Amino acid sequence: MTEVEPDKQMLAARPAPKRITADYLRRAALHYLERYSVPAAQLQRALLRKVERNCRHHGLDPQAFRTMVDEIVVSCVASGLVDDRRFAEARAQSLRRKGRSARAVAAGLAAKGVGRELVAETVTVDPQAELEAARIAARRKRLGPWSRGDRAAQRQKDIAALARAGFSLAIARAVIDDAGEGA
Repeated sequence: MTEVEPDKQMLAARPAPKRITADYLRRAALHYLERYSVPAAQLQRALLRKVERNCRHHGLDPQAFRTMVDEIVVSCVASGLVDDRRFAEARAQSLRRKGRSARAVAAGLAAKGVGRELVAETVTVDPQAELEAARIAARRKRLGPWSRGDRAAQRQKDIAALARAGFSLAIARAVIDDAGEGA
């Protein structure tokens, strides 16, 4: 129990957060964008979390700062610091190189706050690219030709693993039953 007491002392010694101002939020947005490439919706969520924490401490209403956050996000988009299309394309390429299916890429982009239309434009289902991504996923998970165990006994489980990752049954079977092409 002695370990808890120093933490309480450290929390009590922490200074009170500064009150929210437009300049404070603008600097917070720029600091956030220095570290992360994000779509506008995610920047807005991050700033709103900051506002909520601050308002909780000072006993203010977070909704009073909503328009201020919206204006800052709009100014970041207008200045080119935030570009949803550029983010979606880069994120989609990165996820495909990691072996993610088109479905998983679309779901990941939607979770980050990218609009449906932009997701549909960015994520195209190319059978050859999907097959290559499935091979990468199987290699990373050591499935099918890349497994070390009895391939025949694990066949159904390996196909199921690729299907859960968002690949079609035909592509999952083609990769798992592959004789090692690209292995």
